Amino acid sequence: MHPTWHDKISHHAQLGGIETSVLDNGPGRGNRIAWFNTGAGLRFKVLLDRAMDVGEAFFNQHSLAWLSYTGQTAPAPSADRGLCWLNSFGGGLFTTCGLTHVGGPETDEYGERGLHDRISHSSAELLTIRQPDPRNGELAMEISGVIKQSTALGVNLELRRTISAELGKNEIRLHDEVINRGNTPAPHMLLYHFNFGWPLADEGAELLWEGDWEPRDEISKKFFDKNYNFRRCPPPLANHAGTGEAAIFIDSTSGPDGWCSCGVYNPAIPLAAILKFRKSQLPWLTNWQHWGPHEYVTGLEPGTHPPIGQSAAREKGTLIWLEPGERRSYDLAIQVLHQQPFTDQTIPR
Repeated sequence: MHPTWHDKISHHAQLGGIETSVLDNGPGRGNRIAWFNTGAGLRFKVLLDRAMDVGEAFFNQHSLAWLSYTGQTAPAPSADRGLCWLNSFGGGLFTTCGLTHVGGPETDEYGERGLHDRISHSSAELLTIRQPDPRNGELAMEISGVIKQSTALGVNLELRRTISAELGKNEIRLHDEVINRGNTPAPHMLLYHFNFGWPLADEGAELLWEGDWEPRDEISKKFFDKNYNFRRCPPPLANHAGTGEAAIFIDSTSGPDGWCSCGVYNPAIPLAAILKFRKSQLPWLTNWQHWGPHEYVTGLEPGTHPPIGQSAAREKGTLIWLEPGERRSYDLAIQVLHQQPFTDQTIPR
């Protein structure tokens, strides 16, 4: 932060910080939210009653996230069958999928599972809200909470989440711990469904990622053709209306420090959002593309698995099992870059 403000402010909110409130209208009425403002152009809304996922996110006048027509809705913990998840999928900067299943609805001898499981329909118990104290040199702000995915006499998983940012910086940091609080081993799958929309994702914008990839299905195989530049956002596509979509599973390439980078870069604004995650924690990346008219979005989704579902992960021998008391940690960061001109060093490809 610039030193000239030091003797000229009385309250940290004049520079930025966290503001909590409760929605009083629409399908999200009664839901708790927390707005972060870094004072450097980045603002984003944490949905405290939707697993502390992030909804709207802006850099200056530009929206970073795609929002579905449903908008923010109240949690529906019983919406864990079939495609009910879509009835309250508001998009947002990211939606958490899991904690025991990521992928389409399925039924097997171990039970019935709906699309992407139910953690995003769980409310957080807040633990801390830490405001910046710039006059004492403390620029960090953070909020932490506990979200439970639990069943009596069954699987009891706990997500301990901390979201943090810093005055003067355009970065969101996410630290998660998933803990098995039950008394039997629990299956575990986790995916971070980041959703980028207009104007960041727009015709001519670049999709940034590295690694070997494979199409999710036969439809995706036709769409992600090597003769077609699927790394560049197209105009809205009529064949992506409704349920039209395509996706690939990427074995992400990490740098020497073990971190993977991906993102969206729009040179017309110019603006880039760079998502970073640890390869050892989240070895897979899914690129979902849904360029429907009025529903224009691409997803970059780090995960413990591609969204193949618990059944397929069992068959492949890749399903994670957490022993009672065992925990796993996950670290992600999303940076907004806006300097001009961009260089090869600032935009990973």
